[in-house]
Amino acid sequence: MKIEKVFVIGAGTMGAGVAQVFAQSDFDVTLVDTGDEIVRRALGMIEGSLTRAVQKGKIDNSRKEEIIKRIRGETDLGKAKEADFVVEAVFESLALKKEIFKQLDEECPPEVILCTNTSSLPITPIAAATKRPQKVIGMHFFNPAPVMKLVEIIRALTTDDETYKIVWDISLQLGKEPVGVNDSPGFASSRILMVMINEAVFALWEGVGDAKAIDDVMKLGMNHPMGPLELADLIGLDICLNVMNVMYEGFQDTKYRPCVLLKKMVAAGYLGRKTKKGFYEYK
Repeated sequence: MKIEKVFVIGAGTMGAGVAQVFAQSDFDVTLVDTGDEIVRRALGMIEGSLTRAVQKGKIDNSRKEEIIKRIRGETDLGKAKEADFVVEAVFESLALKKEIFKQLDEECPPEVILCTNTSSLPITPIAAATKRPQKVIGMHFFNPAPVMKLVEIIRALTTDDETYKIVWDISLQLGKEPVGVNDSPGFASSRILMVMINEAVFALWEGVGDAKAIDDVMKLGMNHPMGPLELADLIGLDICLNVMNVMYEGFQDTKYRPCVLLKKMVAAGYLGRKTKKGFYEYK
């Protein structure tokens, strides 16, 4: 099956980034969400990202317009019947993802591969919500998707070799560097990263140092480009908490328990860059 039309479900930051990545590789992309305003905002984000690429000399205006023309917005999930390939990138809720995949399974032709961009949720139960569990797989992009090279490819227990190979090859076509892992809470990326972030929050909470000191130690001593608390603000503290909860529930191991300070900050609405306040304040 020739893959030309890609549907991206979810027009948040990740969905917009994934849509841009596919369009830049000359796929025709439909970006789907529940409301016109959400879709318009995502298309505006993509245009802004491409404008910055023009300003940096990475592409010219004609290429920018060509990419933009390859992306259209949509609010009807039923249009997924036109898709050759699907990437879901909605909020990290297993119940919501299973519901979406069940509907996609009904709408999409039977040969279409259904990918989830989840950063921590198990792939196997999402696959089990469909009648094509062998064609369901995790395709985990990293933020910002147009810039970050890694795509973590996660096999469900039921994913077949053909699906895995196709997704691997598409990742290469997108200019990414795929890494394959098996289905486990947090996979490899979030399992390692979020424990580090959570431990940094514990260090802050216990008064080991202030946020800048903790981040500077990791940047200057371990050569990390961003400190763990800066990175948490970029990711979103609500997402960090959600991933820690998924791993704590999945492993039933106290080393994955989220720090009380992280819970408090999310409850207060201090979610990082997107709310202008997290471990740092943003203008």
